[in-house]
Amino acid sequence: MLNNRTFPALGIAALSLLFRVAAQPRAVDANVLKAAGTANDPVAGSWLTYGLSQGENRFSPLRQIDTSNVGKLGLAWSYELGAGGGNQEATPLVWNNTIYGITTWSVVFAIDARNGKQLWRWDPEVNQSAVRGKMCCGVLNRGLALASGLIFAPVNDGRLVALEAQSGKVIWEARVAYPQDWYSLTIAPRIAGNKVVVGVAGGDHPTRGFIDAYEISNGKRAWRFYTVPGDPSKGFEDEAQRAAAKTWGGDWWKMGGGGSVWDGMAYDAETNTVYAGTGNAEPWPEKFRGAKGLDNLYTCSIVALDANTGKLKWHYQTVPNDNWDLDAVGQLMLADLKIKGRTRKVIMQAPKNGVFYVLDRVTGEFLSAAPFVQVNWTKGFDEKTGRPFLNPEAFYDNKTPVQIYPTGGGAHNWAPMSYNPASGLVYLPASQGSYMFLAADEVIGYPFGHPGVAFPKPGVKPIVPAIIGPEPLAGQRGVLEAWDPVNQKLVWRVAGGGAMGGGTVTTAGNLVFQVINDGRLLAYSADKGDKLLEIRTNRNGAAPPITYMVDGKQYVAFLAGTGRPAQAMGPTDAKVDNPPMLFAFEIGGTAALPSAPAPSALAPPPAQELHQ
Repeated sequence: MLNNRTFPALGIAALSLLFRVAAQPRAVDANVLKAAGTANDPVAGSWLTYGLSQGENRFSPLRQIDTSNVGKLGLAWSYELGAGGGNQEATPLVWNNTIYGITTWSVVFAIDARNGKQLWRWDPEVNQSAVRGKMCCGVLNRGLALASGLIFAPVNDGRLVALEAQSGKVIWEARVAYPQDWYSLTIAPRIAGNKVVVGVAGGDHPTRGFIDAYEISNGKRAWRFYTVPGDPSKGFEDEAQRAAAKTWGGDWWKMGGGGSVWDGMAYDAETNTVYAGTGNAEPWPEKFRGAKGLDNLYTCSIVALDANTGKLKWHYQTVPNDNWDLDAVGQLMLADLKIKGRTRKVIMQAPKNGVFYVLDRVTGEFLSAAPFVQVNWTKGFDEKTGRPFLNPEAFYDNKTPVQIYPTGGGAHNWAPMSYNPASGLVYLPASQGSYMFLAADEVIGYPFGHPGVAFPKPGVKPIVPAIIGPEPLAGQRGVLEAWDPVNQKLVWRVAGGGAMGGGTVTTAGNLVFQVINDGRLLAYSADKGDKLLEIRTNRNGAAPPITYMVDGKQYVAFLAGTGRPAQAMGPTDAKVDNPPMLFAFEIGGTAALPSAPAPSALAPPPAQELHQ
């Protein structure tokens, strides 16, 4: 113990060093990340990775805010994010009493988690006029990664940048891809051991999807895994690509093939496995992909990769020969579930296709699948292999439109779900409805738009294949479902939300917090779905919520607001009347929420923002 007699003996220089060492925050390394979000978390109350835990459960052990007092939540403080130009989709990180976030055009900021005061801000200065037209779909970022005192930021123009967490100084920069090749970065990177892993966006453009891993220490690329095979005349990168090529036909590589990786990833430290979800095949109708009836691996798949080498361990394809833009990039969630009397290490996904999947995450064995909304692209699943029975009537030509369930943009897109081990339920934002498909005579709009599809004329009667799945909640497009993954059944459901925008987090206080894309914060009891709170922030284009604790106080926070119209040019720090904001709420908070902007000041959402 230090006392007055100790100080003279130490000397001023030694004492200064001692205090600096004592002030250093707990370093975030592989062991800390492995325990993040669990009862053994050494920095409890922080939010260290996109999904809170590396298993992406978004379950917080915090319980200061619970069903008895959540109705007393009020705004503690807010922080203006900048001029905007697109929806907010990022999940902030919290470490060392600091919130780290990323807003539109990949601007990174660090603020004091107790009061919202800015500590530093870094702008990658993306060439907005050149990059905007290359991005699918909308100007956005979904988050950051944190490890070894560094913040890892994905930049829309294809750079991955490591910033010093306490100063914002650039430490290294890696070039992942180029916008000139129709790629962009919108995904939140993940940490896997001593590597940072990132995937590329670029669906509905002539791109070949891939996943990269970079060394945390120096930014050197460690490996790359392609999600579709390339030109056979140039040779294959590995045996996984050689095997995948057998499931394609014609000159598929000339249009890229698709399979972009723009959202769902997870890491299992026990098996050193990186999991990633892959995007749809390109172009959409099979007739433009070289041959009919082929699976087109590894599109619409979950791939399990060795984190050291990037080699494929196993894969599961959710939609073989995808014709309906049914990406499998949705959030991947790891858990240990007791199924048929046996505890299984599982990976769960509820992707755009409207089906909830449970697989063994070690072997890739199919365990179960069930539609969580109405679907008609499949008639069901082979119980042993998990292969879907594709509905022949769901395939469309250029003559008669086909009405496909789920809806455009998917039943569950990027809005995060969460899993509460106490209730045993997954809280899943979903969209109900259908979408009309009609093939074009050629790949229209290439390389823009949605290649190979046309829009049916009004009044034309479509083919409607037989539908399976739960009856919809009447009069609603967006819903929040409490889903039992063991028994594959709906437990409760409420109106509000949907596949894109906002998302959920659940807590040990028997709560589910949901943010809806229109900027509302809601809270429900996790077990019964009783509505306990609703707050309007008067900002649309909202991102997922987080909860954290500093100085013994629990907060709930999220980003929201589009700010200036997406087509506006001008400086990103220009003053706007309705700036995007980060909101932080506490019990008894009394800060004033912003007033509602004039309707003319609201930025419309990007047209047909289906994903990316």
